[in-house]
Amino acid sequence: MSEEIKWIDRTQLSANTAGDAELAREVLEIFKGQVETWGQMLNAADDPARWADAAHTIKGAALGIGALPLADVCKAAETVGRSEDIVTRTQAAVLLNDIRDALLPTLEAVAKIDHELLVSGSFRAS
Repeated sequence: MSEEIKWIDRTQLSANTAGDAELAREVLEIFKGQVETWGQMLNAADDPARWADAAHTIKGAALGIGALPLADVCKAAETVGRSEDIVTRTQAAVLLNDIRDALLPTLEAVAKIDHELLVSGSFRAS
């Protein structure tokens, strides 16, 4: 991909929080907490229903902050984990690694936006 991925859609975050910087910072904190808690359940050795639940919860938190690339990979893992098909550990590992690969840059974007909101008290254009 030649273009930098937009890990968080600031417009969506602003819309989801009615442009309230303090509320946005609170929502970002909730997101980080959800990732910390549910991210521990992204284990390919576990039952697919367990990691599908984790992917579902992280997806919802991601949508709340406008982290669409993360939400997309979570949706893919959730769909496979909830399917009636047999999921091999290798398939699960690939899906869950896709989530982890999107998590780090998303968390970095969260930290950057949180800092900007703290310093300026308002959203800036993306």
